Amino acid sequence: MPRPVQSTSERTRLLLLALPFIVLVFTFYYLPLYGWIYSLFDYKPGIPLFQCEFVGFKFFTALVNSPVARQEILRVMRNTFAISLLQLLASPLPVVFAIFLSEVRFTAFKKIVQTTTTLPNFISWILVYAVFFSIFSVDDGFFNRVLFSLGLISHPTNVLANQYNVWLFQTGVTIWKTLGWSAIIYLAAIAGIDPELYDAAHVDGAGRFRSIWHITVPGLTPTYFVLLLLAVANIINNGLEQYFVFQNPMTKSRIEVLDLYVYNQGIASIYYSASTAISVLKSLVSVTLLFGVNGLSKLVRGYGII
Repeated sequence: MPRPVQSTSERTRLLLLALPFIVLVFTFYYLPLYGWIYSLFDYKPGIPLFQCEFVGFKFFTALVNSPVARQEILRVMRNTFAISLLQLLASPLPVVFAIFLSEVRFTAFKKIVQTTTTLPNFISWILVYAVFFSIFSVDDGFFNRVLFSLGLISHPTNVLANQYNVWLFQTGVTIWKTLGWSAIIYLAAIAGIDPELYDAAHVDGAGRFRSIWHITVPGLTPTYFVLLLLAVANIINNGLEQYFVFQNPMTKSRIEVLDLYVYNQGIASIYYSASTAISVLKSLVSVTLLFGVNGLSKLVRGYGII
């Protein structure tokens, strides 16, 4: 049945409903792009931008021509991709958690678990670091005290300053903080599955696990793949708050992701123009990845995410 043509008043009303969100997106996502112009000038703080020397693409070419810059970018990209890939490997965990939680019949326990696992998402990264510092502190941390009391170690272990497990440790921290929140969309998708499918499976003699495998999992697959494709397209955008609060001199070489590197260069080291050039290239690569993943989705699944 063809969809009825909307009247002009209906279209106007829909446009007005969307207008606040369009304004917000334009204000916070498109207007800041004006700052890209700093990458074309040798900007010095305190001097008006257009009184600074115009250098064109000097800082872009320096990223390729300078051996030191290339080495730094490769190091940062290694950290970025390693942490992002570990998080992608952990992406099925919210799906599994949502399925198991949906199968809990004791409503009170289910609400307690969901609330407990969702709350960490609303805790700031500063407080998250304080929690993990109190657990893994060398001097008086809970982790070391337990190992000492069990006789498993004779010297305290500094987990927070161990550069060799920092990727796995940060992935674990991310899972702890986001597991419950990430599962919400899958719980909503499970709620949208037709209950008659489960009734029919029960009549046919299917048990709980067989119903999960043949009904719940296929019902969640489209949602999972859309979120997975978005995560792949956003693979070089790790953010910086988590890694900023957890970085220290021992782990900086392996925890410094691209966003944190841009911050350290631009704000901490006052290389505004160079860090802006890196940020511009990062944005362009992200857009390229998005359209590439969208094209792959259309090729494999017949439809894309945009």
